[in-house]
Amino acid sequence: MVYALSAIIAVLLGVCGYLLSRLYKIRLSDGPSSKGKDYELKKTWSKFDELLASLMVIHNLGAIGSGKTKQNEFFQIALDNACDLVGAIRGSVMVYDETNKELKIVASRGISREIIENTHIKKGEGIAGRAFEKGEIIFVTDPSQNPQYKGFMGYHEQTEPFISLPLKVQEKVYGVLNIHMPKGNNSFTDYDLKFLNILGGETAVTLENIKLYESVENFYLEMVQTLARIIDAKDSYTGDHAARARSRAVKLAKELNMPQQMVKYVEYAALLHDIGKIGIDARILLKPGKLTDEEYGEIKKHPMIGYQILAPIEFLAPVAQMVLYHQEWYNGAGYPDGLKGEEIPVGSRIVAIIDAWDAMTSDRPYRKAMSRERAREELVKGAGKQFDPKVVEVFLSLEEKEFSDSAKN
Repeated sequence: MVYALSAIIAVLLGVCGYLLSRLYKIRLSDGPSSKGKDYELKKTWSKFDELLASLMVIHNLGAIGSGKTKQNEFFQIALDNACDLVGAIRGSVMVYDETNKELKIVASRGISREIIENTHIKKGEGIAGRAFEKGEIIFVTDPSQNPQYKGFMGYHEQTEPFISLPLKVQEKVYGVLNIHMPKGNNSFTDYDLKFLNILGGETAVTLENIKLYESVENFYLEMVQTLARIIDAKDSYTGDHAARARSRAVKLAKELNMPQQMVKYVEYAALLHDIGKIGIDARILLKPGKLTDEEYGEIKKHPMIGYQILAPIEFLAPVAQMVLYHQEWYNGAGYPDGLKGEEIPVGSRIVAIIDAWDAMTSDRPYRKAMSRERAREELVKGAGKQFDPKVVEVFLSLEEKEFSDSAKN
């Protein structure tokens, strides 16, 4: 749904730009016209051009994905484009926080940090709160004389007329766009209002898409965490192995400068790498002594079983590959396919190291946990053989920092 809507918007924007361009050329070739009309037409087209460019920027940014960093960037770019469109040097985007039931400033231009951090507006309060509650545009000609604006923090430094425009899709309002009048202007033009309305509408649609995408991601994360708890319950000696693996995997993937979406996949792979053990006899998993060759052969099936469980789920397809190959060795001596070096997905190489570290530093039915120093020696010894040496180096660096920080505390 999200991607279909984004594609439709992109096509409509492209068509709109093409038609306006054609109209502009036709009007200029219609015959003699006054210089004043030509100037106004060029000026109007220039504004249309700016609007379309702004819409495309907002649309494309919103289509990239979500995440806190992306959202902040999206809000700021949407505000900057709105301000640039009408020549304003002050403005803000406020989004409604469902948890605290208030509007908060998430992007600003020309507003002090103190005001940003201390502005929390309830629905129906002040100008922005009313615009949000009613879903209607409110224009304030003289803030200093407006009783609903006076008393709010920072109203002394915001004396110019401004507009509060609700960011809404159909009847659902997500926030408010506040744009202050450029100095020297007495009012917004009709074109300013129309353009801001269109820009606000695209911002709201894109924000809705981001929230829908986040809802889908949250659903999958909850599902993955539930599966991980099932795994830990089946293979009880691991305890909270999946949770520990997840935390380390995220830190390691970020330290290796992996793209944000890949970090998410690595996180899921760390949680789910042992999901195939659901299909392994618990008597083998919990056997206190040494495994027979036949029993070890059964254990070796768990990456393929995990892959078969995850691969049909489209969202988890990249994760399924990481799970399938997390027992491969860097020198090609692993299983199931004997991949080596860069043939092994980097996510699998990350999970392999984290899995080995957790296994070495945890009690098992057949042995006690290794010391931290011994586990470090084993990882170094396995670098270039079982493990990717670069990933080992980064992991041990992070582990040393984590150990030092915990020692201080």
